[in-house]
Amino acid sequence: MNFLKNIVNIDAEFITLGQLLKHVNLISSGGMAKWFLSEYVVYVDNEKEDRRGRKLFPGTMIDIPGEGTFFIQSTKSDKEEAEQDNSESEA
Repeated sequence: MNFLKNIVNIDAEFITLGQLLKHVNLISSGGMAKWFLSEYVVYVDNEKEDRRGRKLFPGTMIDIPGEGTFFIQSTKSDKEEAEQDNSESEA
């Protein structure tokens, strides 16, 4: 079992699985995501996933056997997230 995790920092609310694959250089273009997911087994929070549009939020763990384990982390501070939540609820 691979205990090393690669941290993927995002500044948005979420990243899609296809975007993650490109971000970590497992594919060279977004169009390759569908092919990659048909050829490789990918687990999101220990469940098999094959949808390139799957939303990955901070705290999500992605495991790609033979390629690595990735952990989504937000670059926003808790204070920034709370302020964003408050401004969205007031709108």
